[in-house]
Amino acid sequence: MRLLRSTDLALRVLMRLAVSDSGPTTRQVADDMGVPYTHTAKVVAELQHLGLLETRRGRGGGLSLTEQGRTASVGAVVRSFEGDGDVVDCEGPTPCPLNSACRLRGALRRAQEAFFAALDPVTVTDMVADPTGPLLLGIAGGPPTP
Repeated sequence: MRLLRSTDLALRVLMRLAVSDSGPTTRQVADDMGVPYTHTAKVVAELQHLGLLETRRGRGGGLSLTEQGRTASVGAVVRSFEGDGDVVDCEGPTPCPLNSACRLRGALRRAQEAFFAALDPVTVTDMVADPTGPLLLGIAGGPPTP
């Protein structure tokens, strides 16, 4: 299974915020990740809508992870961004002629659920345990200066 770019970025944003107390801005996170600002802003808006991060505007503003964001299940985040649709589109503009007797669709659905189930026990905090956390701090320019 291949994740959407927005799902990948959402996970990376959550990880980035989990190791930083400095409250980076959306632009700083986009620059740190080497991703377009507009794409990052859309992902940040969705993460805020899900209650996983907070945004503060103006001087001293920035992004911060909520407690719900720290304990969020990676499986739940991936489901939120990926949706729960089928892996293949059997009934699209050109419906599959095997649709009425196909066993592949059910097998792919079970594989997709197994994928999500494997991610369910992993939290955002788990993802930034050593050695990942210190590496993320290095990418973000290190810990904030006093």
